[in-house]
Amino acid sequence: MSKPRDVLDKVEARLLIVDDEPNIRELLSVSLRRSGFEVVTAADGREAVHFAERIRPDLVVLDVMLPDMDGFTVAGRLRAMGGQIPVLFLTARDATDDKVTGLRVADDYVTKPFSLEEVLARIRAVLRRTRGDLDLPVRLKVADLELDEEAHQVWRAGKAVRLSPTEFKLLHYFMVNTGRVLSKAQILDHVWNYDFGGDAGVVESYVSYLRRKVDMAEPRLIHTLRGVGYVLRLPQSG
Repeated sequence: MSKPRDVLDKVEARLLIVDDEPNIRELLSVSLRRSGFEVVTAADGREAVHFAERIRPDLVVLDVMLPDMDGFTVAGRLRAMGGQIPVLFLTARDATDDKVTGLRVADDYVTKPFSLEEVLARIRAVLRRTRGDLDLPVRLKVADLELDEEAHQVWRAGKAVRLSPTEFKLLHYFMVNTGRVLSKAQILDHVWNYDFGGDAGVVESYVSYLRRKVDMAEPRLIHTLRGVGYVLRLPQSG
């Protein structure tokens, strides 16, 4: 049996993204692949069940409002397959009754509009709970800089650092891409969820804020590559 086109060969975990909005499927699939996951996408409930039977994903990110059947029905069919495939609901419904219903048949619930960082953190939290053999980090560390995803806390040289939500998202994006040069367009897309027409000046401002809070001591970790972007890494010797 051939693999769906989107499937990669070596990954931390296999995800199935189910949403009828092409832009959301693309946004999530690109971001999650860059974070080290294998991703297959589906546009409706029937396609979701079909792919789930074929590839047996480690987790399904599932929109509740699908064109052919609602996400609650899809989640029930996934459960009926056996093996207890974890489900993270992703939906515009924010009523309490919908959340209660969702949590009865799913492992977690994210409401649209969402941040990519929140979805990634929720996915990793569910996988840690349901797949204890996965080595998915709760705390990121580069030199003496540490970030706890679930507690939303940051330390430099053991001292707690208070960051705004946007500063935290920016630092998290740098740390999960340690050693990789990130353009302003990439940072806008992943931290602010902008299209590439966003104002790149906001990136410069927030990098400056972040440096003043976490990068005033040696070794300096956030580096500017003129005309290219930014990278978080230890200084290069020599």
